[in-house]
Amino acid sequence: MILTCSIISLFIWVVILVLPWRPWGTKEHFDHLSPESDIKEGMITVLIPARNEEKMLRHSIPSILSQSPNVKMVVVDDCSTDNTYKTAKELIKDRGIVISGSLPPKGWSGKLWALEQGLDHVGTKYVLLMDADIVLERGIISPALSYVEENGLDLFSLMAHLHMKSPVEMLFMPAFIYFFKLLYPFALSNKQGSWVAAAAGGFILTKPSALKEIGGFSSIKGAVIDDCSLAKRFKLYGKRTFIGLTKKIRSIRRYPGIGKVWRMVERSAYYQLRYNILLLVLTTILMAEAFIVPICGVLSFDLLTFVISSSALLIMYISYLPLLRYYALDKWLCFTLGPVAAMYMAMTWSSAIRYYFGKGTKWKGRPIVEKK
Repeated sequence: MILTCSIISLFIWVVILVLPWRPWGTKEHFDHLSPESDIKEGMITVLIPARNEEKMLRHSIPSILSQSPNVKMVVVDDCSTDNTYKTAKELIKDRGIVISGSLPPKGWSGKLWALEQGLDHVGTKYVLLMDADIVLERGIISPALSYVEENGLDLFSLMAHLHMKSPVEMLFMPAFIYFFKLLYPFALSNKQGSWVAAAAGGFILTKPSALKEIGGFSSIKGAVIDDCSLAKRFKLYGKRTFIGLTKKIRSIRRYPGIGKVWRMVERSAYYQLRYNILLLVLTTILMAEAFIVPICGVLSFDLLTFVISSSALLIMYISYLPLLRYYALDKWLCFTLGPVAAMYMAMTWSSAIRYYFGKGTKWKGRPIVEKK
């Protein structure tokens, strides 16, 4: 039995390794900077939905304003209970506006409703949707705009460099990106006509006119994974999208303990599986075959099983190395991928259990996943 499972595991990893779109690679990245900004007046507005983000905004807003004096801002205070509104107002001054958002109507997620309110105040050619915890390196917006215009893109998204300092972050954050890329291969997502559609909500550059064409935020108003839902909507309308990695955009949100990572994954994991128990079971079997079986195989006393399982583990580790190198992380972290994958599956099951027992999932004190 273990020999058969080991053969299947090796087959899975060989397929992943030789796939032409290389989901484990880092080719799709954007790390360009322009020391001198040529952003024109009326070109771009940065739109940030913020709920209890007072501390984050003290870092993110200055990084945006430093890009160019012609960059405008709209911050929507999403019913915060801290000093988010006051802090944003003090930092932005005359470079934009801060809106006191209202409670989301039934069927809307809080973030998307905040974006909907803020979009009404955007009067520039482009809008950059950003999360409150994102800090930009100076000179990133200008080349991003140039890339969009030169390549005729309708949606341009970059996955921020997640905080990877604590032991928990080094274990789980690069793995999170690795699994995301396996699920949404960037090369396929960037290919026009492909069924894969991905975006990273921390940095999405598009046009208000394009958003209007696809039905605006109301077309995905209840989406939990709003970024990928938006990309899917764009591709449904035949529009061109791009997603890439970058080290020039950083998330300063920290995940010092496993509990915070657990809650982050739990809020959307079962939604990703469409609340389908069969998909959950199949995903669990597939993950076990790929990540757990090889570990069990090398511990067996059968030589052939050991060799096959070792080969599967070797390919697994090799596939993880490009991402670790890109983020300048220790190579030994590749050996943690199997156990970390098992933890992510446990988080997914936790997400499903909360769903079926009617607890739902909360984010910043607000329910975001409702039982259907």
